[in-house]
Parts: sequence; structure tokens; C-alpha cells
Amino acid sequence: MMNFLRKIPINMKLTFVCIIGLLIVGLIYYPLIPILLNYPPDSINNDFQIKVNFFHYTTQYTAIVLFAIITFLIVLPIFFRKLNKIDNITNFDLKKNSKELIPIIKTCFNFPIVMLLIFLIVPPLLVLIGLLMLKQELVFSLKVTFIIFSMCSLLALLIYLFSRFLFESVLKKIKITDSMYGIRFNLKVKMFLQLLPLLVFTILFSFLILYSQTTETKGDSLFNYYKQYLTASFENKNVESVDEAKQILEDINLQSKDDSIFIISESGDVYYSPVDLSDFFKTYIFDFEDTHNGHTYEYYGNPIQGAFIRENINGQDWILGIRYSVFTNDTLFSIIPLFVIVIFVNLFFIVVIAFNYGNDLKVISKNLSNISNNSSNALTSKISVYSNDEIGDLTIAFNRIQDLTNSYIKQLHDNQDTLMEKERLASLGQLIGGIAHNLKTPIMSISGAAEGLTDLIKEYDASIGNPQVNAQDHHDIAKDMSSWVSKIKDYTSYMSDIITAVKGQAVTLSETENVTFDVEELLKRVDILMKHELKNALIYLRVSLNVPEKTILHGDINSLVQVINNMISNSIQAYEGKPEQNIDLNISFADNNHSIVISIKDYGPGLSDKVKEKLFNEMITTKGKNGTGLGLYMSYSTIKAHFNGDITFESENGKGTTFYITLPL
Repeated sequence: MMNFLRKIPINMKLTFVCIIGLLIVGLIYYPLIPILLNYPPDSINNDFQIKVNFFHYTTQYTAIVLFAIITFLIVLPIFFRKLNKIDNITNFDLKKNSKELIPIIKTCFNFPIVMLLIFLIVPPLLVLIGLLMLKQELVFSLKVTFIIFSMCSLLALLIYLFSRFLFESVLKKIKITDSMYGIRFNLKVKMFLQLLPLLVFTILFSFLILYSQTTETKGDSLFNYYKQYLTASFENKNVESVDEAKQILEDINLQSKDDSIFIISESGDVYYSPVDLSDFFKTYIFDFEDTHNGHTYEYYGNPIQGAFIRENINGQDWILGIRYSVFTNDTLFSIIPLFVIVIFVNLFFIVVIAFNYGNDLKVISKNLSNISNNSSNALTSKISVYSNDEIGDLTIAFNRIQDLTNSYIKQLHDNQDTLMEKERLASLGQLIGGIAHNLKTPIMSISGAAEGLTDLIKEYDASIGNPQVNAQDHHDIAKDMSSWVSKIKDYTSYMSDIITAVKGQAVTLSETENVTFDVEELLKRVDILMKHELKNALIYLRVSLNVPEKTILHGDINSLVQVINNMISNSIQAYEGKPEQNIDLNISFADNNHSIVISIKDYGPGLSDKVKEKLFNEMITTKGKNGTGLGLYMSYSTIKAHFNGDITFESENGKGTTFYITLPL
């Protein structure tokens, strides 16, 4: 199977990715469109629909999806056929084969963003123009355009995610290390473009659901009002002529100037109506008179309904009723300003978050670039560039500094004492080697929050149309979503603190500014940042606090949190995937209350004698190729340099390991 997939040309893989996204969106919206457009009950996929519309809803929907699939199959393979050249390329050295590789690289970088913009703009605009040219009602045109916009937003997001994954495999082969290609979007713009489809989809979908429910509720209310009025108006009355019936209808108090009366003969001919009655409206009356108790509807998606009764006048049956508008243009235009305000408020906060996040990463990239420019050595071990934004800048800078760290690591093995004396070189080597490690925990936490939001979105989607789900349930889901978003803000704030600390350490460790914090804040941050990793591993963190929560500590709280988190992570990994285990975190006084000791204890296999001998003296890891040995080494240096403290440990084979962090008060 894998061999078969490898033989498929990459342009066809990309086409299939787009088709899969289209099918997912199609399956999601197939049952939703009749709900969102308030299709009349019993009006689709039956003989009635054939009578009024010639085709079943399923047939029409399938035809549209097939047309889109065929369009993808025709256009995309041709448009991306140059990507197939990579299967015939044997030399992936960018300097020696730039003529063939650069066009492929540009396509890999440009396609996700370009397709995102195309799907967000082109289809909704074409649909709106087409509906207006066909002189469809404004309310119906806007509803359909909103639905298409929400569908395209979801499709754009799926294609963006799928295609990024596919192109990443291509870029791994080429291994770009020192340049970026294609249309360059800074991180602020890229974050905005990635969040925009999700924002549009969420707001539009919520608006459409609200519109649908409001229309249904108001339609039922108006129907009950007019049906009762009609019944009462003709009850116990001997109407002798149709004109007399017309006079009675005209005396009924109509709720809107758009509402009107109508009289239809038993044969279906309109005797009186100030407005044209569509064939759909009349056919629905006679086909579903008994089924829906005198409730009729206009065409699919049209907010026009009717209430009627059957009255015998001089031995002939007549349909007497009132045609009413459920949702007028005035009502729609009263909602749209609120809808626009909500969009702009959300866009504002997205822009602010993207701006702050982009600026923080830009600081790192600039500092690392400045450091790397001091080296003239050739590049050796490098990380491939997967993003042409500030993160790409950071990767390129890391590749340059990697040359410096290689020489520092060799010196570290040969003469550890000499290297530690060179404070700036040592801190620089530790800093650069540990940047990815420092950022891993908050990034994983944000990923966990995104998973939580995804679960809530699925839960909300599953609740749509469920009569057992009430308004409070929706508020609860929204509250949970807000909680996750709040946590994401906390995580990004913590990442900003890490970035600020990294910037300071890039100059010198001794310049770190000490702050005052308490034990309660320390534990709070540890809990927030480690909750997701502990939950995924099914490991329980048991906290034992033997000091007052308001005990004051001095130093860099983020560095201390990172040290504790690193040790908790090591304890999790010590269980080697075994679930339902415990890690003990204990905080207590020592040295006659002149210092506190933070201990992290696991009950894993313990450390070998070889590791014990080298721990804290060398960069050593028990994780094989998956570890660098920098985690504990940097933790030890951090506690020594930032807190004037110490780290010790106890370990026994088969019984576990305990690390002690001693901090003077």
C-alpha cells in the first residue's frame, strides 16, 4: 500500500487532498443546508420536489459536488504538474540544482496561502453576483452567500492544513537551510490568515443557525396567530359568497404591511391575491393540507409562509388564507450591523495577538542572526526551513549558530572546567541548544488547548438540532471555549516571558533581572503548563505543600518553572509510557527556614551508575537519539546562576529517582 502511494505523482496527491477536504465539507453541509435555509417540511427528496423542482435535493447537491470534484481533477493536476519533477530529481543540493528546485520550493510555500485566499474570496463573490443577476430576493441571496462563505472557509482551512503536511514532506527532501523563497508573509499576516477562516466559519455558522432558529420560531408563531384568527373569523358563520369571505379576510388584523390575504378555488385557480402566488405555494397547499394543518410555504429558502383554512361556500370548497413574511429585509438589516461589529471586534483581537506574537519571535530571530553573523565557519548539521516567516528566520539563525555550538560541545567533552570558565561561550551554547526545549512545553500546552477547542466545536456541532439541548447548554459550551481561549492567552504570555528571558541570556546570564513571586504563583504556573502532558501520559502529580502559599521567593520565576517542568517531564518519561503512575512534588523549609527545598520524585527504574557519575558534569541523556542531554544540564546552570541555589538527586535501581532543588530565601 505504501509503495503504491509513493508512486502517485505529487500533483495528484495534492488534488486528492483538495477532493478529500471538499468531500468532508460536502458531507457536513449536506444535512445542514435544508436546516440553514429553512426548507419547508417534507419538501425534499420526494415526489413533491420532482413536481415543483424536477430534481431531488440529493441529486442537485451531488451534481454540484461532482462538478467541483471534476473541476479539481481537471485544473489542479495541470496547475501543479511541475511538482512532479521532484520524483525525477536525484540531486537535492539547492546550490547545484537551483534551476529545478526553486520553482518547486516556491510552489510549496505559496500554494497553501494562495488557495486560502482564493477560496475565501472567489466562490462567495461569484455566487452573490450570480444570485443578484438572477434577481433573487436579497435575503435569500445573502443567506446562500453566507452559507457558501462558511463552507469555503472550512474547506480553505482543511486544504491549508492538508497541503502544508504534504508540502512539508517535499521540503524535507530539499533541505533548505539558508534562504526563504516564494511570497513572504510575516508571521503577523500569516497568523491572521490562518485564524481568519476559522473566525469566519464560526461567526457565519452561528449567525446562520441563529437566523434559522429565529425564522422557524417566528414562522410558527405567526402561523398559530393567523390560523386561530382564520378559524375564529369563519366559525359558526354561514358565508354565502366568495366576496363575503373576502370581506371577512380583509377585516383580519395583519401583522405586517407585507402580509396579504388570498383565496384559491378547489381546482387551484387564484380567485384573489394582491401578490402572485407561486406554483410551489399552491402545490404545497393541496399536497400537505392534512399533514401540516393548513400551513404552507413559499419556495426553498424563501421566508414567506401561509396559513389557510378550507371553507365550503354554496356547495364549493375554497382555500381562504393569509400569506405572511417571516423575515423581512428590515429585520435582516437590523441584524447585519451587529454581525459586522462582532466580526470587526474579533478581527481586532486577532490582529493584536498576531502582532504581539510576531514581534516576540522577531526579537529572537534578530538576536540570533546578530550572533551567527560573527561566524565564518561552514554549515554542517542543519534544520530544514518549513516556514517563510519569522520562525523561518529563527531556524536559519539556529543553523548558523549550530556551527558554533559544535565546537563548544567538543571543548565541553575535552575540558569541562575550561568551558565553564568561559561564561559567555557556555551560556551561549546552553542557550542555543535549549531554545527548542524551552519553547516545547508552552507549545504543547497550546496544542492541548486547541484540541480542547476542537472537542468543544465537535460537541457543539453534534448538539445542533438536538431538541434536548437547551440555551443553557450552548452557554456552557461557549463558556468552556472562552476558558480554553483564556488559557491560550496565558500560554502565549508565558512564551513571551521565555522569549524575553532568552533575549537577556543571549547577552549574559548575570544580567537577568530578579523578581519577587510566591509559592502559590509558582505552583499555579507549573500546574497550567504540565496539565496537558500529565493528562496525555495518564500520570498523576501529587503536590505536598509544607510551606505557606505566600512564601516569597526571589529570582526569575519562568526559569524556575522551566526547571521544575523539565524534571517532571523527565519523571514522566522515566515510566516509559506506563500509565496510572504517580509523581510527587514536595515543597518544604530547610536550614532553619533560611531556604526551601523543592523535590520531584518518581517511582521509575532509577538511574544507572554510569548516568549518576556524569549527571550535572556532562551533557548526558538516557533517551538515546531523542535526547540532547541539555535539559538537566541547563536546569543545574539556571539554579546556580539565577538563584544561587543547588540541585542534588537520589536514585535507586527499581525504586525511582528524586531531584532536590534548594533555593535560599
